Amino acid sequence: MTPLLVAVDVGTTSARAGVLTRDGAVLARAEAPIEIRREGAERAEHKSENIWASVCRAVAEAIAKAGADTETIVGIAFDATCSLVVRAKDGAPLAVGSDGDPDWDTIVWLDHRALAEAEEARATGHRVLDFAGGALSPEMEIPKLMWLKRNLPKTWQRAGYMFDLADFLSWKACGSLERSQSTLTSKWSFLAHEAEGWPADFLTAMGLEDLRERASLPRHASPIGHPLGTLTAKAARELGLPKTVIVGTGMVDAHAGALGVLGAFANQPETIDRHLGLIAGTSSAVTALATEPRPAPGVWGPYFGAVLPGIWLSEGGQSASGAALDHIIRVHSSGAAPTPLMHAEIINRITQLRSQCDDLAPRLHVLPDFHGNRSPFANPKALGVISGMSLDASFDGLCKLYWRGAVAIALGVRQILETLNARGYAIDTLHVTGGHTRNPLLMELYADATGCTVHELPDADAMLLGTAMAAATGAGLYPSLADAATAMRHASVTREPDRSRRALYDRDYAVFLKMHAHRAEIEAML
Repeated sequence: MTPLLVAVDVGTTSARAGVLTRDGAVLARAEAPIEIRREGAERAEHKSENIWASVCRAVAEAIAKAGADTETIVGIAFDATCSLVVRAKDGAPLAVGSDGDPDWDTIVWLDHRALAEAEEARATGHRVLDFAGGALSPEMEIPKLMWLKRNLPKTWQRAGYMFDLADFLSWKACGSLERSQSTLTSKWSFLAHEAEGWPADFLTAMGLEDLRERASLPRHASPIGHPLGTLTAKAARELGLPKTVIVGTGMVDAHAGALGVLGAFANQPETIDRHLGLIAGTSSAVTALATEPRPAPGVWGPYFGAVLPGIWLSEGGQSASGAALDHIIRVHSSGAAPTPLMHAEIINRITQLRSQCDDLAPRLHVLPDFHGNRSPFANPKALGVISGMSLDASFDGLCKLYWRGAVAIALGVRQILETLNARGYAIDTLHVTGGHTRNPLLMELYADATGCTVHELPDADAMLLGTAMAAATGAGLYPSLADAATAMRHASVTREPDRSRRALYDRDYAVFLKMHAHRAEIEAML
């Protein structure tokens, strides 16, 4: 019988599962919601048991949709957001919120309660920052752990296990306390390229000298796809899978997406630095790989082995991309709820307007940093800017603003890739997957505004595909993760840039850079 794989992708509000073949074909997908509790703008929490229950429901539904014989399923792996799960010495959930409710035991990745701790870490100037884009984000685990120890000392004293969410799911599945090289290098300041990966002096300086004991952290990290063991009897029952299913080491969700779109070049390390992965939806993750470390300002990493063994990952992004266009629709007087139909109506009208005037709204310019700038400025406090607004409140006025917002999103990607190229990359090809593949304006702009060849993966689910590659490797279907990634690649549609429009976008890019500079000057005055 043909062996099958289960891949699980846990996001902010839902858990998704897919059943895939060994060549990467997706037979079925299913999704189950997960609970999230918000407290103001900065705090957000999950229940890890609720997440596990949603994972089990999604897996069961995906298997049913696929009509799969569970006896043919040989491997499973998990990717997830970089949320922090805290458990007691007996494995019970521990409270991470001010109300002391232990069910809420997980600090969500987007939680910014540890802003002060992140700034404190940045001020040390420690060498770990050279492998984190020059600063720790409050979304990473070290600042969150500092906050936890300082503000919830009883939780800290009772803690026996602390996990990145992907590692927690692997632990629930097979009981392994091994941790992924993806999660540890990118979120826990683990230096996988050094013999002693844990920077003891840095942890001590941050007041976390007892972290390894409290969190039950291993001395070494496990590479993606490393077999962690088979399912426990309890997990097998809950997932509806045989106990013989092997759990492969998982990863952070963005890294799974990077593996899904860039893993195809795993056996071409000498040219892998020409390719940029763009996983684009509400926000955008930008990923680049190289055979040596190439640190760049405002770009997370470089992280050793976070996606492929022996390869360094640099990770940038846009905090709001699709969300920025949604916001434009929502706040304009001629807008409405940003539904797919509303987007389509706007895009159709923009196409008509551009047929009459190729250079649409040339005096209107946007900085789309409505939720901060992740790359290349690493400024979570940055705000968006719209220059050139008139009193035009018509639907056409909305369309022009939407168009210029889309141009700005593409120019932001250009700025990130130019930042990377200045540090030794030779990026000339974009690999795009996610919701933006359904927006023809953005897909056109990613080619024309950056000057890159674009490979569009409209039918690929990059996160599930990358995670299935890890599952296939763990199950022994391929001799290495690189071989799995090469064999399971998805076909793409190629788009070449329209060189005739280069001068227009060069002009827009010059304005874009000026606006960033002026915004920085204004912020310095406040």
